[in-house]
Amino acid sequence: MLQEQCLWNIIAPEGDSFESLQGDESTQVCIIGGGYTGLSAAIHLAEKGVNVVVLESNNIGSGGSGRSVGFVNAGTWSRPSDLNDILGEEVGTRLTKELGLAPSYVFEMIDKYNIDAQDTRTGNIHMAHNATGEEDVDIRYQQLTELGANVELLTGDKCHEYCGTTKINKALLDHRAGTINPLAYVNGLAKAAKSLGVTIYENSMVNSVEKSEGGWYVRTDNGSVHAEKIIVATNAYTQGEWTEIAKTFYLVEYYQIASEPLSGLAADKILPYRTGAWDTRTALSSMRRDKDNRLLLGTVGGKKMKPRAFYQSWANVIQKHYYPDLPKFEWQYEWVGQFGFTQDHVFRVFEIDDSILAACAYNGRGITTGTMMGKCFADYILSGDRNTIPLPFKDIEEEKIPYQGMRSSLTEMGISLYHLGQCMRIIR
Repeated sequence: MLQEQCLWNIIAPEGDSFESLQGDESTQVCIIGGGYTGLSAAIHLAEKGVNVVVLESNNIGSGGSGRSVGFVNAGTWSRPSDLNDILGEEVGTRLTKELGLAPSYVFEMIDKYNIDAQDTRTGNIHMAHNATGEEDVDIRYQQLTELGANVELLTGDKCHEYCGTTKINKALLDHRAGTINPLAYVNGLAKAAKSLGVTIYENSMVNSVEKSEGGWYVRTDNGSVHAEKIIVATNAYTQGEWTEIAKTFYLVEYYQIASEPLSGLAADKILPYRTGAWDTRTALSSMRRDKDNRLLLGTVGGKKMKPRAFYQSWANVIQKHYYPDLPKFEWQYEWVGQFGFTQDHVFRVFEIDDSILAACAYNGRGITTGTMMGKCFADYILSGDRNTIPLPFKDIEEEKIPYQGMRSSLTEMGISLYHLGQCMRIIR
């Protein structure tokens, strides 16, 4: 029976629990948000002897860090040339290079701190679902190889072998990439931070940030933290009126569904090298296997105002399309997360009063981008060198997106119509 439950909570090793903030204390750096960015920053700072307090509004992994697909991908959704057009050649090329290294940062953290992240390091596949998609894959391959990226163009029988389906005839295999259990990874980061002396408080939602002599007061309902510097690492789960960062992006939801554990032909055929994969559709379909050989399908879109069977029908269509020879699966778990989205697919970084740093709108690439930006923020605080940040700082007022709610609603409406067309076999 299909349960509305995030699979990662079922199969991740149990994480540590932390008390909520009670009373007042002081620290050098206060980090708001206990996800990939916040915990990566905390670890890199603590390794250099900096005193750090992390405030998490809920439990570690309750937001996007524990609900994502678990792809450890390089780059952004945009092609390298598109980034150059948006950011200028110098900044665009640098960002492409830095994000190309980002998967290695994730795997290095896993290795260094012995995190049981249930990770694979066999690459991820961008599958061209039609002729237009094949042209896009060709362009990405050319641009990435010119930059020295370890990518491979799959065609013919090798493409069918890696994807496990004859519906895809061309795909881009990025050998730098892989998959993880995202909740296991973020729980492992929290444990590592704790071992380095970082103080973590859960269920400690920030309700105000006030400037004071010699620093800032970060206040919750039951206490406060006085800090010299602050990192805001709440991304798409930013809450409260204490910041306007959430006005610089709009929210997009992402749905996932997991099958029963598979065995035999089904387990052997689907993505046999345990790569993650996603296609070039307007509303993409992602797919991967977990440690128990479940098939996980995902797509942009939320569940509100949809009948319960809507996504089950969609999942059956996608499974039958890509793997027509396999029997219909029983679906076990379904869940929804959300991510911050910008029209240019580029995340934003901010610096307020030389003391507050923030990054947001990872556009669905939070595992790698968040881990990288945590390291970058720590390096910047330690050195004062702005060149440690791969993007120029933006002004919040200038980056605010008008009619955010309307944009989210219109995006959701378009995605829903696209999925309906898939279910009705109008869109293939």
